[in-house]
Amino acid sequence: MKKLVLAFSVLFISLNSYSQEITTYYFIRHAEKLRIDKTDRNPNLNDDGLKRAEAWKEVFSAISFDAVYSTDYSRTKLTAKPTADSKNLPILLYRPDNMYSEAFQNNTKGKTVLVVGHSNTTNVFANKVLGEEKYDEINDSNNSNLYIVTVIDGKPSAILLKIN
Repeated sequence: MKKLVLAFSVLFISLNSYSQEITTYYFIRHAEKLRIDKTDRNPNLNDDGLKRAEAWKEVFSAISFDAVYSTDYSRTKLTAKPTADSKNLPILLYRPDNMYSEAFQNNTKGKTVLVVGHSNTTNVFANKVLGEEKYDEINDSNNSNLYIVTVIDGKPSAILLKIN
């Protein structure tokens, strides 16, 4: 019995001494927006979008986020808000013209992060983390993509899910 306890102790210590740095990004596009005024560059979410934002909160209910990021647009912040509120996290802003900057990488290293963007930026952000052009621009009618990009000891991998 002592040998068995010793063996498990050695195994436990060995596993804990080999710690991997894991960073996980969850990328989503903002939920459905109002399309009443074609000239409005900053529309809010429509009723379906508000429902989807609440649904994202449920999808992410078991995930312990360290940070929630959004662009500085009503539709992205409204999409992020239910999840951020449920985790007691502020919504941090990022600029889509400066995605995956050195500062962003340093601030998110080793963390689990939600990033809310747009049809023409979400895939780009995921691709920048991956270091390859894996994902195409999101169709304007698609608000259901969830890109999960994990970086383990500097090696990225990704999966794309459709959450309806």
